[in-house]
Amino acid sequence: MTTIVGAALRTRGASSRLSTILASSSTIRCPPTSPSCRFFSKSSSKAMRFVQYRTGATGARQLLGVLSEDGSKVSDISERYGGDLITLIRAEPSLEEVKATASKVTPVAIGDVELVAPVTNPQKILCVGLNYSGHCEEQNKPIPKEPMFFSKYATTIVGPYDDVIAHRISDQIDWEVELAVIIGKKAKSVSKANAMEHVFGYTVAQDISARDWQKQRNGGQFLIGKSMDTFCPLGPAVVHKSLVADPHALSIKCSVNGVEKQNGSTGELIFRIDDIIQRVTESITLLPGDVILTGTPAGVGMHRKPAEFLKPGDVIDSEIEKIGKIKNKVVADA
Repeated sequence: MTTIVGAALRTRGASSRLSTILASSSTIRCPPTSPSCRFFSKSSSKAMRFVQYRTGATGARQLLGVLSEDGSKVSDISERYGGDLITLIRAEPSLEEVKATASKVTPVAIGDVELVAPVTNPQKILCVGLNYSGHCEEQNKPIPKEPMFFSKYATTIVGPYDDVIAHRISDQIDWEVELAVIIGKKAKSVSKANAMEHVFGYTVAQDISARDWQKQRNGGQFLIGKSMDTFCPLGPAVVHKSLVADPHALSIKCSVNGVEKQNGSTGELIFRIDDIIQRVTESITLLPGDVILTGTPAGVGMHRKPAEFLKPGDVIDSEIEKIGKIKNKVVADA
């Protein structure tokens, strides 16, 4: 992880506690002016939302926790599963077992911890390009007949409230809110009918992209344009799939400095999650904790008229219904 400890120390004094549960909404909202405003989906007693975090007492040591139903508290389950979600996923515990473990510890207020990315060091971050109909339309491109896959390095991952670096080698840094799928068990040659059995849960992602390096430089290869440090904020939690009845019926939004830029639905996905997993595993083995970014809806900066790109000081809000919201500030390259 890049800069997480430093960010935690800088922002601890500004952390806000969750304050108001809106009766008309499935999310818990704190004051929107707070720099670390946290949004969590409300869950049933059997559903689980997993977070990774640090506290002042633990310093750099990462902990794994389960959020309370209202999202206001977190229970540390690190002693049983280590401070790492991928370790828990590999152990394949039942939700009842995890819940029993969480019930034995004293929860702490979410405002007293610093959330980091809910998944760290996955072996793969797999991405799907041109996977929303609106994103194809804004580029005047036909609907693809097969998915376009590319990848990002794990060193792109930062937490839900961490900074995004405006790398000095690019002046075309863009936003892309995406639904991220977390793989729950090894998947090789998986049928479409069985593909969802290999999903553990979902989180919010920002596929930050340097368009000049993606489109004009590096021989047209996406890797550098997509894999610069801090270019994959994730969070705030991994929501277990039991909480999301239909991942293809979720609103998905992104705003920059409070101005809405993207507003779509995962129902626009051209290649759905089961299809993606089936196609990938024909030749690539997916492992527990691997992350799949499923694509972005219309409204990216590159295709606006005139084009818009991120600059230091900008704040990106990325939100998906039932999953949560992340907030990331763009900062200058040190």
